[in-house]
Amino acid sequence: MSTQDAKETKHKMTRRSFLKGVGSGLVGTATLTTGGLISKETAAAILGPEGESFRGLQTIQLQVNGTRRQVRVEPRTTLLTVLRDQLELTGPKEVCDRGQCGACTVFLNDTPVLSCMTLALDARDYRITTVEGLAKGENLTPVQKAFVEKDGLMCGFCTPGLVMAATALLKENPNPSLEEIKAGLSGNLCRCGTYPKVFEAVQAAAKTMRKGG
Repeated sequence: MSTQDAKETKHKMTRRSFLKGVGSGLVGTATLTTGGLISKETAAAILGPEGESFRGLQTIQLQVNGTRRQVRVEPRTTLLTVLRDQLELTGPKEVCDRGQCGACTVFLNDTPVLSCMTLALDARDYRITTVEGLAKGENLTPVQKAFVEKDGLMCGFCTPGLVMAATALLKENPNPSLEEIKAGLSGNLCRCGTYPKVFEAVQAAAKTMRKGG
């Protein structure tokens, strides 16, 4: 082997070793996140056998509004992206995409969560309810009716999230004070400033629900 050939072989081996080392580093970094930003189950799904699924699509099933739906997702795909882009449920809105405005609120079982901050993989074992799943056919819920009757919306981007938050609030507290309503909806931002009408709608819905409506 010539001196030049030896140099090229050494270079190739070094490059291969380097890439292998980088791959191991990625796996190590992903594993560290299991104690922080993502669940152990999601980390396992991301890494897969020897990290092979880190870059690939996976087929999963989600129970959305009472129906089992099959979707193909990357490990990093958010629940909001799946709901809007694959399942065409556009009630949850992508507004801030940072978990700050509440417009993407959905229920996992009966717990309100921000779907822009929830991985689709982490939602597999839950009943997912979007604002589309609240009404029974054409029959709106008391909260939805109150938002219409009290004109509790303007541009509408925040409205689905506010309806979901209000629904969760009234399930937990059927007779909230105004201050409790404000606190319960504090994670939802309305850029149009329709808060007085929103609070009025929640009070009206609470009254209707207490009467069995």
